[in-house]
Amino acid sequence: MGVGNGISSSECDDGGNKISSYVVLNVYDLTPMNNYMIWFGLGIFHSGIEVHGKEYGFGAHDFPASGVFEVEPRMCPGFIYRRSITLGQTNMNPSEFRGFIENMASEYHGDTYHLISKNCNHFTDDVSYRLTGKKIPGWVNRLANLGALCSCLLPESLQVTNVKQLPEYHECSEDEFVDSLSSATPNESPDRDDEQERNLLLLTSGAVDVTFVKEARVK
Repeated sequence: MGVGNGISSSECDDGGNKISSYVVLNVYDLTPMNNYMIWFGLGIFHSGIEVHGKEYGFGAHDFPASGVFEVEPRMCPGFIYRRSITLGQTNMNPSEFRGFIENMASEYHGDTYHLISKNCNHFTDDVSYRLTGKKIPGWVNRLANLGALCSCLLPESLQVTNVKQLPEYHECSEDEFVDSLSSATPNESPDRDDEQERNLLLLTSGAVDVTFVKEARVK
């Protein structure tokens, strides 16, 4: 079941407070080849999960910090929007959901991204299952699930372990990156931390409509 641009993604109580939200899968094409491959039940797709009016995805970078990012729904840069699918509902309010997605961010670091075993569609599948008890449609990640076949069908530009196109759109405050890196790499030298911080700031200088989700602190 699809969801249109004019449908609200949240429900409110009598006081206007958001108390629940639809969980919507937004699917994007990574290549125009999908228009032909889709007839065979295949395709190369990116996906994000929309909850409470924001979309969340997972992308790669070279650092042990959150690879989960937030964008406006159906507006993820670098991809071609295809369709939206309503997966169910969550009763988490925005504050509860923020804590949930920050915990997810601590499990999905940018340097753990893998095109076959831990990609953006694995992330949305995991989020969907935790929120609704349902998986995303199989066709969204079927090519990755085929494993070895995937590397034969992917364009050369995508035949890499870490997809680099997403992080360069991210923007996050310096303090957030310092916090993430310092908590994730406590045994590394200050020089190494400074180098990582500089590189991340370079990656994130650009469009301002995409931001990393700050991961939850480990207690």
